[in-house]
Amino acid sequence: MTVTHEQVQAQLTGPGQLFEMEEVPGPGGAVRTWKHAPGHFRALLEMSRFHGDKVFLTYEDEHITYEEHFRRAATLARRLVEEYGVAKGDRVAIAMRNYPEWVVSFSAALAAGAVAVPLNAWWTRPELEFGLSDSGSKVLIADGERAALLAGAGPALIVTRGEVPEGARSFQDVLGEVAADVTLPEVELSPEDPATIFYTSGTTGVPKGALGSHRNLGQSPMTVAYSLLRAVVRAGRDAGESAGQRRVTLLTVPLFHVTGCFAVMTTTMFTGGGLVLMYKWDPGKALELIEREKITGISGVPTNVWQLLSHPDLEKYDISSLNALGYGGAPAPPKLLERIGEKLPSRAPTNGYGMTETTALAINNAGADYAAKPDSIGLPVAVVDVKIADPLGEELPVGEVGELCMRGPNVIMGYWNRPEATAETFVGGWLHTGDLARIDEDGFVYIVDRAKDMVIRGGENVYCAEVEAALFEHPAVDDAAVIGIPHDELGEEVGAVVRLKSPVAPEELQEFLRGRIASFKVPVRFWIREAELPRNPGGKILKTHLRKEVLGS
Repeated sequence: MTVTHEQVQAQLTGPGQLFEMEEVPGPGGAVRTWKHAPGHFRALLEMSRFHGDKVFLTYEDEHITYEEHFRRAATLARRLVEEYGVAKGDRVAIAMRNYPEWVVSFSAALAAGAVAVPLNAWWTRPELEFGLSDSGSKVLIADGERAALLAGAGPALIVTRGEVPEGARSFQDVLGEVAADVTLPEVELSPEDPATIFYTSGTTGVPKGALGSHRNLGQSPMTVAYSLLRAVVRAGRDAGESAGQRRVTLLTVPLFHVTGCFAVMTTTMFTGGGLVLMYKWDPGKALELIEREKITGISGVPTNVWQLLSHPDLEKYDISSLNALGYGGAPAPPKLLERIGEKLPSRAPTNGYGMTETTALAINNAGADYAAKPDSIGLPVAVVDVKIADPLGEELPVGEVGELCMRGPNVIMGYWNRPEATAETFVGGWLHTGDLARIDEDGFVYIVDRAKDMVIRGGENVYCAEVEAALFEHPAVDDAAVIGIPHDELGEEVGAVVRLKSPVAPEELQEFLRGRIASFKVPVRFWIREAELPRNPGGKILKTHLRKEVLGS
């Protein structure tokens, strides 16, 4: 007998259940929250200590238990307070690869009452300097690669896994002796206190700092857990069936993205699972790790799953432990579901939708629903409301296309020091996503197009305006338009149509851009155009016309 979505929600959210809900005041009226979610990060960190000797973090041949992580985080938190003068609300920036120290630093900053500022490790020096300056960070914890770029950039510098510039200190030196009886520094936190600033590329070319609260952070692991159990119950299985199975997740995306940090890392901490880190994403190495560490799930963007299942050595490894394939953050290539069915027929993939502004996951499609409606991003979780709005913000009927808007305890506080951008995006408690969508009669959401002008390359947002602004700095460029090029693995790649004042080779333009923007934003293909770029009466480039002209679609 098929269990309806209404029955599933009633079963999971009933009185006394783990996913029981309660209402709290919000900017546009009351919002539903997970009643039993941690109220702030310190509560989550202290809860994690109950997992004791279970391995929390694995990196190459290093294994860190929950107890070891707690002690290191608590020790570093005390050092930040006592030696660096970090007080509640101060910003502590983190700029590094997915090393165990990233997780320890994030935990320590939040436990000290500071606001953690994860910076994009792929950024160039000017981009990183902007993040430090805009956030007003007091301390920067960086790996050797980032430290070499940022020495003397302003904040006090702590360096791990690399050369320590003059005036900086090594992570190990700062940490010093880690005592078994270490306690967290004294600080009072509430759910409404600021917790994180994650930078999201701005449509004007200047990144915006998405300011998240401790409530946002504490609610997010419950949201992921709910979406997983909803699929189990919807399939007619017992919710307790998966409770005893320890999840070991391979992190395939950067921790400086909300997917890596909230959908995976803090969720792992909440559930007592294991998290396996990689120096960088490599599908061949991932296959080795799945076999060696008995990984049960991977979570990332569709590109990761595509590359894993396309690898020539796939059949050489025992990946029978892998039973969960989760992805989101970018459009899933249509052939991906078909490929999963061919290569891993017994695995049920899940496709999620979320944003930096929703603290990762908000809408999810899994199991039979995903098979039945593969072009849908699914149903919102129980604490999230969605609506489709017209340009005036009025709700549209079922089936009509408009802007996707969301409200719930996962929606962030706003943009750091950007009152105008905040007022424009967060209206009456509703987040205006900039994505054009429709909702069917069953409540499933379908993304139709992106209202915001950006390319999503393998889960990385590339705002066209930023790349265009960098192109215009080249003296030979007269006009430019950046577009997305469809790509099976990455979803999209970056392309550019340019009109030149004087001859210049595409390779020269690429080299010019590499010193100004992160490498993943640099166009892989250029089309040189002699005529003026097509524009509407308001002067906006007609990119739909350009795409048809150069791509035929």
